[in-house]
Amino acid sequence: MSQRQRTVDNHLTAFDTFAEFTANLTDDEWNVQSLCPDWTVHGVVAHTAAIESVLLGWFPASAEDPPPFDKAGEFMKASADMSSAELQAKLLEIFAGRRAELEALTDEQFDTPSLTPVGLQTYGRFMAIRIFDLWTHEQDMRVPLGKPGNTDGPVAEQSFEEIEGSIGYIAGKKIGLEDGQSICFEITGPVEKKIYVAVDGRAKVVDPIDEPTATLVADSLTFSLLACGRVDPQEPIDSGDIGWEGDATLGEHAARNLRFTM
Repeated sequence: MSQRQRTVDNHLTAFDTFAEFTANLTDDEWNVQSLCPDWTVHGVVAHTAAIESVLLGWFPASAEDPPPFDKAGEFMKASADMSSAELQAKLLEIFAGRRAELEALTDEQFDTPSLTPVGLQTYGRFMAIRIFDLWTHEQDMRVPLGKPGNTDGPVAEQSFEEIEGSIGYIAGKKIGLEDGQSICFEITGPVEKKIYVAVDGRAKVVDPIDEPTATLVADSLTFSLLACGRVDPQEPIDSGDIGWEGDATLGEHAARNLRFTM
């Protein structure tokens, strides 16, 4: 399967799971505080619909052509007066339009240079980041509502790749791994990974190390929530959802300093 097809398939699945989840919420659940401090569940849905509405009908005319993000603010203002049913209907309408665009995407369009949240990349790279965003916002709602799900499978796996791609930065800049130190991130599932980072001048992903300075152990959802700054690290530390082996000082410091985005 090509990277374009994988990204399109996972993007469409992310639309489906997000829409299916929100369709089954009660009015009270729409008003529950999400993991995003500024938004209730209603706010998360509004934000998601707003960003997808910005992308609907937009394609980079050049490498310097940004999406019209000013429209997102307009949508958010309008959504404040929408009922949950009205917002859900609008979400489905926007998703349907975006689905048609993605299904028609060619290899050439996928590889078109585009501004993205991580700088100049390609339109396809932008869409991979959108999968991560959709998956994360679904978890922003699921966790506080006590309705776990969608933590495994192709969408979760591709979403975790966004974190994995920043793991050198996380280890070097956020954790502050020092020269000569190394760490193993042991992700126990549902997405399973063992990622080793060592510092030799700079932090970078390396082949497996027999005795890393520290090993951080967590399930993929907990690791993702910490990396996205969604939860206070003390909570999973106290619950045992994240732990460490080897150098205890480094391990605990790592567990408390995974956040690289919000």
